[in-house]
Amino acid sequence: MRWRPWQDGLFPCALDIACGLPMVTRMRQRVVPLAHGRVLEVGIGTGLNLAHYDKARVQHITGLDPGVEFQPRARRRIAAAGLPVDLLGLSAERIPAADASFDSVVITYSLCTIPDPLAALREMRRVLQPGGELLFCEHGRAPDAGVARWQDRIQPLWGPLAGGCHLNRDIPALLQAAGFACPALHTGYLPGPRPWTYHCWGQARAAD
Repeated sequence: MRWRPWQDGLFPCALDIACGLPMVTRMRQRVVPLAHGRVLEVGIGTGLNLAHYDKARVQHITGLDPGVEFQPRARRRIAAAGLPVDLLGLSAERIPAADASFDSVVITYSLCTIPDPLAALREMRRVLQPGGELLFCEHGRAPDAGVARWQDRIQPLWGPLAGGCHLNRDIPALLQAAGFACPALHTGYLPGPRPWTYHCWGQARAAD
């Protein structure tokens, strides 16, 4: 396989730094410790969430991510965390699990890069146990028209540089379209340039 300096070497390092910033870590700490039982983490990447799981609550974690170049870092963090984790190098549009297989699904900073986020969310809903929770933290389309316009302008340049990241996906709308209800939805800007820092986080369940 041909070595790709950016994708295989520099990008995982850059992603690890950007997604490990203190303000981003604090957002992870709001949702990841709520996971329990059998957990599916979608977009496990380099394993930055692993330090935030509550070991007393988690039975097993299945980590899904098509970026196999991230796995060496993820495996080091798995060993440090002491958690039972299986890694699958797959995207989430077709999750290789039976219906109602997981008690919790965790997704942080990954919906922006999934090629078909609606299909992926519908799969997450399918594999959740009745009453199970989707725990999420994502950046996305800002509600302020001026900021949203800048997100649309920046996107064509930003996406190819950032591994297919989309600044302008409407996360609450995607969750609703996939059949989730979000009784605990929080939104707001983090410190930094607004096109990149509008966030949505919380807990979602399959709508009745």
